[in-house]
Amino acid sequence: MTNTTQHNRYLADEKTPFARLEAKPYFEALSPKEKLYAHHMSRAAFEGTRIVMTQTNPAAASIYDLILKLFSTRDGQLVEAQTLQDKSGVSPDAFDAMLQYCGQFLGNLSNYKSFGDEKFIPRIGKDEFRRIVAAAADQDLVTVFDDVEDEIYNVDAAPRNLLGYPDDGHVSGYYSANITKDDIKTIQAFLEKINVDPLNTRLFKQDDGAYELLVASTDKKTESHALDNGATLTIRYGDFAAELTKVNEHIHQAKAAAANGNQSKMLHAYHDSFKTGSVEDHMESQRHWLRDINPHVETNIGFIETYRDPQGVRAEWEGFVAMVNKEQTEKFNKLVESAPQFVSRLPWPASFERDAINKPDFTSLEVLAFATCGIPAGINIPNYAQVTQILGSKNVSLGNVISASSPGEKFPFIREDDLALYTKLRNPSFELQVGTHELGHGTGKLFMEGDDGKLNFDNVEHPFTGKLVDSYYTRGQSFNSVFKSIASSYEECRAECIALVLGPEEDILDIFGYKGAAADDIVYIMYLNMARAGLAALEFYDPAAKKWGQAHMMARYAITSTMLAAGDGFLEFKAIKDKDGQDSLEIHLDRTKIKSVGRPAVAKFLEQLMVYKATADGEAGTKLYNEKTAVPDDWLAYRDIVIRNKQPRKVFVQANTFVQPDGTIVLKEYDASPMGMIQSYLERAV
Repeated sequence: MTNTTQHNRYLADEKTPFARLEAKPYFEALSPKEKLYAHHMSRAAFEGTRIVMTQTNPAAASIYDLILKLFSTRDGQLVEAQTLQDKSGVSPDAFDAMLQYCGQFLGNLSNYKSFGDEKFIPRIGKDEFRRIVAAAADQDLVTVFDDVEDEIYNVDAAPRNLLGYPDDGHVSGYYSANITKDDIKTIQAFLEKINVDPLNTRLFKQDDGAYELLVASTDKKTESHALDNGATLTIRYGDFAAELTKVNEHIHQAKAAAANGNQSKMLHAYHDSFKTGSVEDHMESQRHWLRDINPHVETNIGFIETYRDPQGVRAEWEGFVAMVNKEQTEKFNKLVESAPQFVSRLPWPASFERDAINKPDFTSLEVLAFATCGIPAGINIPNYAQVTQILGSKNVSLGNVISASSPGEKFPFIREDDLALYTKLRNPSFELQVGTHELGHGTGKLFMEGDDGKLNFDNVEHPFTGKLVDSYYTRGQSFNSVFKSIASSYEECRAECIALVLGPEEDILDIFGYKGAAADDIVYIMYLNMARAGLAALEFYDPAAKKWGQAHMMARYAITSTMLAAGDGFLEFKAIKDKDGQDSLEIHLDRTKIKSVGRPAVAKFLEQLMVYKATADGEAGTKLYNEKTAVPDDWLAYRDIVIRNKQPRKVFVQANTFVQPDGTIVLKEYDASPMGMIQSYLERAV
């Protein structure tokens, strides 16, 4: 690959669609007390912004500071963009390219994409960027730019352009650059032995070989341990203390506006967890959260998802606040009412299902605030098996995320004959997919050893061997620690398979308002959308590193490869020439064979995923998943086509809330543009 090609591959998207998360009508419908609660929990979530950046790429915080200082006046107001451009003397196109980079950086909270984990760089040259910085007439700002210029632009070392294990040359904020995979395994084994969860930690190694485990908390203390190999491990509490102190200040203020006892207890447990670093306290917060059914304001916060830790055991900070969409929630509640019935149709023995299928809380929410590197369309949490195996989970569909549209959006690889139907039903079919997907996360039993040494199963027959199950999660182990780097993607794949298996059920389709031919159309588009997603997933595969950069897309590729392997002409990618005469692909999916060929193939794959997960069979599960996600060499030509046709992802501009002198809470929304994104962060002041 030439240097020019290498450089061009990482250029920021040229015309990213910025979309505003529309939440004002739902916020205005809240009572003054509910608005106060929403305000403080939004602020608590956003106070963790710098935690997200540091966990992703520690060097990103300096770029963040550069952007905010560049676009703010000395008294903290937004600069006039046209004035800055005029002073710099750069062309409108160059200035817009700089704005696009800044907006995308803030949307991802890093110079690495939240969806793909790959570095991106400005389309504007270094010298022009420096001219814009110099136009701000602040020498300190020029010095900051000089310090971060290499971090912004350098893509020469290809491995460093991906997030991942440091000893593979990749970047990670969870580990120091000298940490190896063996180091991680050594510390993980020791933490399991002393029953310490690494969820809210980072791992560093000193020059003398001593290890340091940083625990996120406001309290500061240290513990020293001797490892079997003679090395020492210092567990140091107080990581992100400054950020978590501000988080806890807002959580404390939110207590006065709690709607009920469950919310009060939840906030108390959040506060204790962030103060002491106790994962057990955070588990307790989630128990109270699960008992808080159908609140007007829904919120969750903490170290939640492990997608971006290459080992899959350390979680990224996130927090959201949202208001209930009552009309949509009624639809999901009907799905929940029959959840035990639907779950019983999944392709595994009853002994592999949870002892009691708790009807999950399923809510359609309109997002007010989501402090994260990338806003999802749906959520199923908590992720603690110790909690969900007993109390179930909450399923959340984020309505204003799903419905946000981009003008002029294109859909490569869809046949002309399918395009009108696909365009019409893509969002409605995705709503069905999200609903059944999130329901799926709450299914399935994990065979575990309790803290008292007792097993939660007895005389269960293994469906593949016919023998009794004899493998399970021992004390200190979790699904993430056993399945390691594939855990997040593996579970997303399981949930996506459940959506494809349950989605075609007539009574489920009826709940979503589809019958007869309309139902058949929705199912067809749901399967077609999965096939397209699996093909488009190749954008997130790095053939040199043989590494997937996005958990959900890796999962969708696994499902698409399963549907292709089903044969009988069910799914094919046919080579065509596009309107410009270039090589392209067209998806041909036989809708008459969804129930006879496609769905059974997915169901068989789903059973394997579930059985290996339930029995803690990381070896068999990893082997299966690696086979399903392997990209053949002859597919690399497909990848070139996918990259040439890739579409920029939406970037969401979120509102802020402010307390007025009279105590009222007001909502301020911003333009759906790079400048709107910059202003929102400037006024967020985090």
